Amino acid sequence: MRTWLTASLGLCAAAASAQQVDSLSFIRSKRMADADLAKKREGLFVTGLPDLSSDPVTGFGVGVKTNIIWNGTRDNPLFAYTPYLMRLRANAAYFTSNAREFTLSLDVPYYQGTRWRYRVDFKAQQNPANLYFGSSEATLGRLRLPSNPDETFATYAAYDAARKTLRPGQAGEAAEVTDALSNRFRETEFMLNLKADYALGKGTWRVMGGYEIQHLAYDTFQGTTAEATRNGEETTAPNGTSLLQRDAQQGRIFGLDGGWVSIIQTALIHDTRDFEPDPTRGVYFEAANEFSSPAIGSQFRFNKLFFQGRAYRKLPVGPRTVLAGRVGAGTIFGKEAPFFEFQDQWSPDGSINALGGRQSLRGYRANRFLARSLAFANAELRIRLADVKLGKQNFGLGVAPFADAGTVRDRWQDLGLRDVRFSYGAGARIAWNLSTMLYADYGVSKEDRLFYFGIGQNF
Repeated sequence: MRTWLTASLGLCAAAASAQQVDSLSFIRSKRMADADLAKKREGLFVTGLPDLSSDPVTGFGVGVKTNIIWNGTRDNPLFAYTPYLMRLRANAAYFTSNAREFTLSLDVPYYQGTRWRYRVDFKAQQNPANLYFGSSEATLGRLRLPSNPDETFATYAAYDAARKTLRPGQAGEAAEVTDALSNRFRETEFMLNLKADYALGKGTWRVMGGYEIQHLAYDTFQGTTAEATRNGEETTAPNGTSLLQRDAQQGRIFGLDGGWVSIIQTALIHDTRDFEPDPTRGVYFEAANEFSSPAIGSQFRFNKLFFQGRAYRKLPVGPRTVLAGRVGAGTIFGKEAPFFEFQDQWSPDGSINALGGRQSLRGYRANRFLARSLAFANAELRIRLADVKLGKQNFGLGVAPFADAGTVRDRWQDLGLRDVRFSYGAGARIAWNLSTMLYADYGVSKEDRLFYFGIGQNF
């Protein structure tokens, strides 16, 4: 009896031990590189720094970015496999364009060692510097003034100078107006997003579900006093009718009145990245969907589908050289889908503004190319030049030459390699305690040359 009991207890202990090991089988593929693991801090710590950023559209920004990060201890089974056990992020910023934003984000990966990951996001923002050049594949053409679409411009500098030139007013406008603000609009947004995902099998696949509610309001600037030039001399004048207002009046776009947007989000994700904030190896793929309908309390009806793939490979050059690539394609269904849903592609890993700007085509202005469907690709060579330790803080210094490409279409069936727009450039990178990435990018296209800096990897 004693022998049987001893054997039984031994089998139970072995089974429990095996179960504990197997319980983390879903995360084994995400083990951090040894060099990165050695630099990972234990316990609870706060990273906070002034948020100094620059974007050609929103202007120079000042604010604060803070992260409260809980990593646990090295003897925690999850320590080598997660970027953190919990992160609370709070950001606030103000820009010279009078844009302002406040965000809160809570992220809990693999909650208490389970397969569940929970995220909560809140955002309140107002941006009077949003750009609008149209909402069809015609935006792939040269820049045009809203008041005179027959005249085109090869560069943004020439276009910007022309739209400030005084012109006679048209129907519904003052006697003499400027188009300085005619491609701009103001957006005011309040958003709450709740989502959770569950790791399948060995953890490289996840399913995600979420719910988002937004309230949006929009203003254009017709009649607003704006910059103007007369015979090369600076002056001011009322702004003419905006392109967005013209398109709304002609039935080309919907949603200018704003309102409540209620969205159900679903996604299938394949993820083998070793360290999410700054991977050295692995792949990331997602198929993401957003569904909005009056049946779930929305004032709009649409369905958005987005596919994205990323790949990372460490090269045998230097201490840390990573080739990173991304491709994405998306479309929106719904005859009266609101124009603002054309402006970004929702991703569980962070939405992507389309098409132009820092997240997609770094040599073009944000929203430069806009249509119902889009496709794009990015490539970066992330080269670590040196690692520096100051007190308890670790800093990795590097550079990242890059190339971007993308296009838009009115129908997803027409997406292809025709009329692709390209940009290229180089950037600097500073990795602060692994999880916080500072960037400075300079992008070049045949239309523009643009500089960006701020926080976070592009992908």
